Amino acid sequence: MYEAVYAAPEGRSTVARHAHTASEYGFAGVVVRNGDALEGNETERIAETYGIDVVRGTEIRAEGSQTASGYLGNRREEYTILALRGGTDDLNRFAVEQPRVDVLSRPMAGEGDFNHVLAKAAARNGVRVEFDLSTVLRLEGGPRVQALSDVRKLRELVDQYEVPYVVSASPESHLQLRGPRELIAVGERIGFSPEGIETGLREWGRLAERNREIASESFIEPGVRRGRYEEDD
Repeated sequence: MYEAVYAAPEGRSTVARHAHTASEYGFAGVVVRNGDALEGNETERIAETYGIDVVRGTEIRAEGSQTASGYLGNRREEYTILALRGGTDDLNRFAVEQPRVDVLSRPMAGEGDFNHVLAKAAARNGVRVEFDLSTVLRLEGGPRVQALSDVRKLRELVDQYEVPYVVSASPESHLQLRGPRELIAVGERIGFSPEGIETGLREWGRLAERNREIASESFIEPGVRRGRYEEDD
């Protein structure tokens, strides 16, 4: 199972500190959402030191789909996992229609919505939808109640339309990291089975493995070559 973290300078803990804590909690890997925090051979060094996979990722943040499209073209080849932060109708719709996007992160974070049309598009294009449990873990009162409602709605759509998904607590500090058992307990409050949460945590690792294979020089598609990040039928 993997967790997806924000490292310093965007977060409050270094990649190494995140990796150390994640390994103690039993995670097999960490996805660094702001992969520019990794320099040189730091990825390999941290992985060897703590016995945990370190994945260089990026999370595109844009005001609208037009700007996001430009970022997408520039960053797809540079990172193992590419996420696009949603939260508006425009960005959510754009993300699920792009096979080059691995993960639509925080789809319910803003004023946007996620509906059956977007769920079908995500399933068709192989875009993983993120269940961001940070709001359930860290908010209180009315905002937490609303967050629970949003995540339950998202889960129902994902189940109904068999949308691929990932799960994360979106930690910005190693102190915000939570072990799989705690995330499973949170997931049960929104209707997930333990296996469902584990599936979402493992999906980060499956994405990293798939994309590394696609990027390797040994990856050759027989016959007519398809797009690098399109899903198999």
